[in-house]
Amino acid sequence: MAEDHMRYDILAQEALRGVVRKVLAEVAKTGLPGEHHFFISFVTRAPGVRLSEKLLGQYDKEMTIVIQNQYWDLKVNETGFEIGLSFDGVPETLVIPFSAVKGFFDPSVQFGLQFDPQIAPGAEAQEAEDDAAVEGTADLPDGTEPGKKVVSLDAFRKKP
Repeated sequence: MAEDHMRYDILAQEALRGVVRKVLAEVAKTGLPGEHHFFISFVTRAPGVRLSEKLLGQYDKEMTIVIQNQYWDLKVNETGFEIGLSFDGVPETLVIPFSAVKGFFDPSVQFGLQFDPQIAPGAEAQEAEDDAAVEGTADLPDGTEPGKKVVSLDAFRKKP
């Protein structure tokens, strides 16, 4: 097989991260439409991630946030986003580069994207330890367990 000099894997991941960027930018401007809400999982020690020492101590490798009813100050730029969330009643500001995002899921329409932070443009290699994934959430809907199943794009493609 020929060597991929075009790096289609990186180009595809970058394009799909653009979907997350566009969705979050729209929500920052107009708020969440209808029943939409998002689970976003990310690598907590990826370059550019900023969160409190308390959260980093609790979620050493990965965490999942929920953007639904209680969030504030959502700001989106080309490289990432910043958001205010409450954890155990304590307000926190998180800064998350898109290169650190591992997953994006909108359960209201069963849409999800999965990313490999190791092939993100400009990201340093991160150790993927799926068994050590930890969820941290704000305002979880009843019966929802983020991170308990892997969401693949194939699950959302229409079958012929």
